[in-house]
Amino acid sequence: MAITAAMVKELREKTGAGMMDCKKALTETGGDMNKAIDYLREKGIAKAAKKADRIAAEGIVESYIHAGGRIGVLVEVNCETDFVAKNEDFRQFVKDVAMQIAAMNPKYVRRDEIPQEEIEKEREILKQQALQEGKPANIVDKMVEGRLTKHFKDICLVDQPFVKDSDKTIDQVTKELIAKIGENINIRRFVRFEMGEGLEKRQDNFVEEVMAQVKKD
Repeated sequence: MAITAAMVKELREKTGAGMMDCKKALTETGGDMNKAIDYLREKGIAKAAKKADRIAAEGIVESYIHAGGRIGVLVEVNCETDFVAKNEDFRQFVKDVAMQIAAMNPKYVRRDEIPQEEIEKEREILKQQALQEGKPANIVDKMVEGRLTKHFKDICLVDQPFVKDSDKTIDQVTKELIAKIGENINIRRFVRFEMGEGLEKRQDNFVEEVMAQVKKD
């Protein structure tokens, strides 16, 4: 299939990749736009991995306050240069991450931050649940590890599905931006406050409210 300039332009607009990369992706995938996007995503992740060890000491601290001041988030996201810290795509990404934290309430940025004692406690709880469900002893451990992995995806920010595109995780979105911008990007830390947290009060579904705000944006 002949690769036209219009196809290259369309792919570039969808992915932010360079023209030559777009042309190569289309050539490699026989002109299939969706496969070309996947191709570039895979290559982008590979490029991002090469940048993962580079020092990212610039960046911004972003805040998000949910309507009515009931949820507040502060998040620090780092990049390599002050120039990228002012980049529109980078700033939008940080805003999206802040809203993600407000909506999905992660406990950690990534898995290596989880204390080992917390992991072992959760593993034991899941094991007892599996045994009480009457699962055969020979498959309990395998089930527990599967459920533990799912638990990590719930509580670790980078493993959560992106609220604006559930087909991607925050980690994938980060890597795509790294590939586009050309600098290492690191979500360093965050804090999330919820009004009345830890106090006895009526239960409000703040998550649904924040998700509704995300869809508006």
